[in-house]
Amino acid sequence: MVQGTSSNAGKSVVVTALCRTYAKRGYKVAPFKSQNMSLNSYTTNENAEIAMAQVIQAEAAGVEPSYNMNPILLKPKEDFVSQVIVHGKPAGDMNFYHYQNNFRKEALEAIESSLEALKKDYEIIVIEGAGSPAEINMLDKDLANMQIARMADADVILVADIDRGGVFASIAGTFSLLPEEDRKRIKGIIINKFRGNLDILMPGIRQIEDIVGVPVLGVLPYDDSLKLPEEDSASLSEHKYSSNGRIKIGVMRLPRISNFTDIDPLEYEPDVSIKLIEMCDEIGTVDALIIPGTRNSVSDLVALKESGLADEIKSLSSKIPIFGICGGYQILGNDIIDDNFKESKYGSVKGLALLDVQTRFGEVEKIVTQSQGKVLDEGMFECMNGNIIEGYELHEGLSYLRNSKPLLEVTEGCGNNYESGFDGAVNGLTAGTYFHGIFHNFHFRRFFTDYLRISKGYEKLGFDRDDFVEMKNFSIERLAEIFGENIDMEIFDKKIR
Repeated sequence: MVQGTSSNAGKSVVVTALCRTYAKRGYKVAPFKSQNMSLNSYTTNENAEIAMAQVIQAEAAGVEPSYNMNPILLKPKEDFVSQVIVHGKPAGDMNFYHYQNNFRKEALEAIESSLEALKKDYEIIVIEGAGSPAEINMLDKDLANMQIARMADADVILVADIDRGGVFASIAGTFSLLPEEDRKRIKGIIINKFRGNLDILMPGIRQIEDIVGVPVLGVLPYDDSLKLPEEDSASLSEHKYSSNGRIKIGVMRLPRISNFTDIDPLEYEPDVSIKLIEMCDEIGTVDALIIPGTRNSVSDLVALKESGLADEIKSLSSKIPIFGICGGYQILGNDIIDDNFKESKYGSVKGLALLDVQTRFGEVEKIVTQSQGKVLDEGMFECMNGNIIEGYELHEGLSYLRNSKPLLEVTEGCGNNYESGFDGAVNGLTAGTYFHGIFHNFHFRRFFTDYLRISKGYEKLGFDRDDFVEMKNFSIERLAEIFGENIDMEIFDKKIR
């Protein structure tokens, strides 16, 4: 099991590296995270929702992702309330107190059943913790760290982030706050995100080994050339998108932004730069605007209106392409009908009215499905007529078209609603879809960016090479190489033998 001295210490990347390392040695490996709080999620082929981090780890292991790899997913909603996803399906919206005190037994049962299922099918399970195991105010409520190590009878590797400072204090503090039985499980320490001279660090390493009585297995260098999906929206503050491209795509950073991995492939277009637009910003000069998914469409629509950005978006709609994904698509419509306050405290609201679409909440349970569709010859996408698009859906509202034309004919999945057979909408330069991952389709993404290139008088690139897929594969492979070059693998190998 991999635990950390804090959130964002590097647990996910260590698990990813271990999954790839042992998969390449011929083992059948599975990642496991009992409880993940994340707004970046994915639909497996079981039509189950899990965190994107475990999907990437499964990819590193060369196996199909499953809900058993992330049995509990918490998706923050608002006012200390999260949607609780159990085995890939919604179990309800719960506040922290209810979840910790009234749902704990059900959560532990789900976690244990998933762990047992993985043990039957895999030779190695690499478990990821969450946050820090030394949150002393919550030790008796733990569902993600030492409670799970005890359940699995797992040895623990502790990862510490040196980039934020205080690395030795965080290591010593973690050990000092843990009960003795849990301290004994920690067999090694990894220091992550190092940018300096290792010789200068070594005296501190020797001292911390003496203080805690556990060896430091190695130091992982900071490598910003590796490109892997971010775990949560807090990471966006640290992520530096390229600003040098001649094509600039604006992305609204909604207050409750979710599934922002949808925009990742655009970053790898050779001449494209991404501009994250905060609620306090002006949109400024961009060649296209994307409104991504959100965990709460109504609340974020209200925030757009209050910030003045809604009016700016409407004024740009006749000049540049505006594209909405899932919640962003709902925001672009005429109305969001939520008479039973299922989505938020605001109830029903008027949308931006750039697409003639009405969305209604409360008619069905959450749609969780992998999807496929064919592009229709409408608006700016008419030249893509017949192209096959793959994606996945995670939405609670259903949408109904009026005068806008659909973007896709659905061949698998739900789309706008189960009866229509279509997904999304197009109206001139404005379009939207329920298909997460639409820009992961290379031909669709390149057509979109080539459209922007041509509109600015540049030559189109055509469909020669998918830089995003190449970079993701390179990053996973290189991560495993860096891990092997800098970490003493003896403890891991002994455990497996």
